[in-house]
Amino acid sequence: MPRRTMPKLPQLLDRKIYKTGQTRGAGGDEIYQNRVSRNSTVLIPYPVWIRHFTPAEWARHFEKGYIVLISPAEYFDRLQNGTALADGGLELGRNALVFYEARVQWLEHDPAAMNWVPAESRLAPLLGQYVARISATTATDNGAKIIRGFETTANKGAGIRVYEYANEEAIEHCRLQLEALFWLCIDAEEVAVANGMTQAGAALHKREILNSCEQHHLLDYARLEEVRILNRGRRTICPLCLEELSSQGFFSRMEQAEGREVLDLTVTQLNLFHIEELRMGAFNHRPYNLG
Repeated sequence: MPRRTMPKLPQLLDRKIYKTGQTRGAGGDEIYQNRVSRNSTVLIPYPVWIRHFTPAEWARHFEKGYIVLISPAEYFDRLQNGTALADGGLELGRNALVFYEARVQWLEHDPAAMNWVPAESRLAPLLGQYVARISATTATDNGAKIIRGFETTANKGAGIRVYEYANEEAIEHCRLQLEALFWLCIDAEEVAVANGMTQAGAALHKREILNSCEQHHLLDYARLEEVRILNRGRRTICPLCLEELSSQGFFSRMEQAEGREVLDLTVTQLNLFHIEELRMGAFNHRPYNLG
């Protein structure tokens, strides 16, 4: 892409744009991966799969596959002995796993008693039938947390939240459009120079990025105005208050409350968000939806 052949963007801005292609953070004991690409393997709760993703054309959207997570109650009460899994295009150990989240589930349906092993692969075959993330408790004996499957440092987390997904093309187009929105701020070139770019380098970067966005149909000004990302003057605005934005907000870190300062604070005054929220059954990390 153009970023490779042009003068480098200021590091903080480049990093902010790059991170839009990653998922949000996840704790070490969660089932989700932490800060990985949005086109990674997705985890889909079984009821969501049945409601939104059963048609084959939906499943093909996922570039690195998907894993459907089935609760023990759903599996042992309704799916174990019937054809519902196969009818939904699913097979335990291939693209579906039983997901233990509560200790009572673990005690009632002990996976060891069924000779099950925890899954370790994100691609079919999954090399197991289940995954577990059960919190520790002091209310009962043997209340230690139970973490099974996708738990090693090199294989942490089974996948990403399905509503955070975007394919590789959408990720790159979002990055291109977001950089264009930076250059359409009222003072972008001046701020870029103040943060380390040369005047010629900033002008070249702006010109090439806007041209690239035009070529990829990412600079429909009427559409950007309609979703309140640009105003009639083709300047970047806040979609909430409609004020024109200074690009310095991409570099100025948030003021911190006294006594609660964090040395490695990376939150800036301007933050990106989805105009239409991320939700099940839609791919909303896409161009014309980040402001």
